[in-house]
Amino acid sequence: MRLGRFVAFSFFCIVGCSKSFAAEPIKAVELYSQDELLSLIQKNEHLSRVVLDRCQLVQDIEARAETLKIPAFQFLWGDMLAWGVCVDAEPVRGISYMKEAADQGLAPALEQLGRYYAQGKLVQEDKQRAVIYLREAAALGNLNAQIQLADLFIEGFGSPYDYEDAYHWLYNAITDDKDLHSKVARCMSDLEKLMHPKAIRTARRPLDS
Repeated sequence: MRLGRFVAFSFFCIVGCSKSFAAEPIKAVELYSQDELLSLIQKNEHLSRVVLDRCQLVQDIEARAETLKIPAFQFLWGDMLAWGVCVDAEPVRGISYMKEAADQGLAPALEQLGRYYAQGKLVQEDKQRAVIYLREAAALGNLNAQIQLADLFIEGFGSPYDYEDAYHWLYNAITDDKDLHSKVARCMSDLEKLMHPKAIRTARRPLDS
């Protein structure tokens, strides 16, 4: 779910559906497990899930982010603060929690920060800084980061010494999403134009070799 659609959905649920919510008894919602939350983040459903749960878990999420410093909850709490989901919007605090999650090696946080710096979303545009975050996420196997990193290399950002790694990750990428598959093929084709044939041959090795 894209952000614009999510914001509209959130507004509808919080404001437009308030009467129907009031008509039903509110049932206690159990806090997500670490694995469940990571799955929601992977599918970009973490914010919509918080809203669907009627914002009942805000304090629990904050505690696990701020006190326990669990990376997945730091990322979720940061996203909630950044976009004002179930709480007042505080983009500065939101980004700081995303960075804490990234510092602990959470790939989705690294990817999102890299994307934000590449696009100038919430932060000032900084392509070179985006490369740093996206490269870390790409090395952890995040396919979206691998594609975005390749795009930045193709645009002329980053170091040519990293082209082989980027190509290597994409060469070994596995996805049943046709759009992603096409993007991977396009990125590999464009990277090949920038690489020495020997580097291409070396990059076409198994992932764990």
